[in-house]
Amino acid sequence: MIKVDHLTKNFGNIKAVDDLSFEIKAGEIVGFLGPNGAGKTTTMRMVTGFLSPDSGAITIGGKALEADLTAAQSRIGYLPENNPLYKNMLVSEILELSADLKHVPKNKRKEAFDFAVKAVAIDDVFYRPVAELSKGYKQRVGIAIALLNHPDILIMDEPTEGLDPNQRTEIRSLIRKLAERHTIIMSTHVMQEASAVCSRMIIINKGKLVAAGTPQELAKKALEKQTLMLDIEGREVDSVLKRAFGSQLAEVKMLGSSRMQGKLMVEDSQKLQPEISRLSREYRWIIWKLAQEEQSLEDIFHIITKD
Repeated sequence: MIKVDHLTKNFGNIKAVDDLSFEIKAGEIVGFLGPNGAGKTTTMRMVTGFLSPDSGAITIGGKALEADLTAAQSRIGYLPENNPLYKNMLVSEILELSADLKHVPKNKRKEAFDFAVKAVAIDDVFYRPVAELSKGYKQRVGIAIALLNHPDILIMDEPTEGLDPNQRTEIRSLIRKLAERHTIIMSTHVMQEASAVCSRMIIINKGKLVAAGTPQELAKKALEKQTLMLDIEGREVDSVLKRAFGSQLAEVKMLGSSRMQGKLMVEDSQKLQPEISRLSREYRWIIWKLAQEEQSLEDIFHIITKD
């Protein structure tokens, strides 16, 4: 459905997107993740045709974006960052204006409005001014605008940014519902947010692809380096462990002269635990704690995107 091939975009001396390539299949709901400033919005603007890349290619449905930009954009619904809406207009008026801009034929307006309004459940605010709407309803109106042309693809830039927990839950539920009929890309810098609705994630940092896969695959990648938590008491525990594990040993803290707490950074904690057990028998240590550290989704995101 969407193919991005060696995409690059510079703004002066700043390389916003750096040789970026990925593919998204029809029917997928993909989280596009990265820290603030990673290049997510710039990439989305290029995929939607609002920006031109310095180099690289974008294809939509097997056809080059630049070959027929209007045709490609007719297949895409776009909710941009910050969801710009005219606050002094009624919801009905802004949908009418958007239909004009999208060249929705007059004889198909009612069908388009019925479809979009029903999809995002904004019937009860259809004749209200945008300024009176909550942030959650404003996001719904933005998504309704994106749906007016019955697009195959929905691209949403930070669709839950600034929402309260209840509103976030509502928008997540809406996105899952829309995924039944659309290919969806949604950007966010919160991994837990994407994990709640996306079947696959693409993570970029400093304009480069750093990881892609299901939440489970990304967790496995992040945990190639595991952290083993230690709390051991006994003679020579500090010197023996430092001699045995060297730079793998981190955050060492002594409790008195014979009890040590710390972390071991390892590739396979299961292989290491028997060696620690052997040393404890040899030196007659007391092992108060020997366990693998739990990693949250945010920990995994940090591991993947850190320098």
